[in-house]
Amino acid sequence: MNNKLKMIFCMVTLLNLGACVGNMNPTGGNSRPDYPYYVTTQPIIVKKIPIPVGTKLEYEEQYFKSGQQNSLLNEKKLIAIYFPKDQSMNWAGVPIGTINKYFNSEMKGFSVYARFEQLPSNQQTRFSQLWQKCDDNLGISVKNTDDWTFNLNNIADIDSCSVNYQRYFKNNLQQQHYLDQLYQEMRKAGTIK
Repeated sequence: MNNKLKMIFCMVTLLNLGACVGNMNPTGGNSRPDYPYYVTTQPIIVKKIPIPVGTKLEYEEQYFKSGQQNSLLNEKKLIAIYFPKDQSMNWAGVPIGTINKYFNSEMKGFSVYARFEQLPSNQQTRFSQLWQKCDDNLGISVKNTDDWTFNLNNIADIDSCSVNYQRYFKNNLQQQHYLDQLYQEMRKAGTIK
């Protein structure tokens, strides 16, 4: 693989993992900014999602704001939701613990991270099995970035499942087929009541 392809692959991988290349320490350390965050003290609605008490809401870097905040910040600046360990969000029948906005502002979507250990074996679906097979987060592209719910009308596609399956690699039929299957099964699972 030539250097240009390696760089593109690394950038796509980092974007889908929610990492921030620009915030890496050039001296070799891998320090992460002290993003401002708020831990909810009462149930609220954020990005159209009912948020339970104890949920950590993380925001973009902002001047004069870092670490824990005493009040909610602007929802437009939200970059991540971390649900309490005992209160996952239901995502087409799969409990999820974290939602991260795509780092690349030109991409409309977010990554969802499953808590498969909280999914009873008798409640598994073809969707949950396929997702568990890639054993990582799902990259979800959406039409409206103000809606982070599991809304089939808002979900445009599944962009990725771990670094092994990426829409970016259009010529890799195996990856595209897997993501197509995953998307179809997600839609089926999302319509089951």
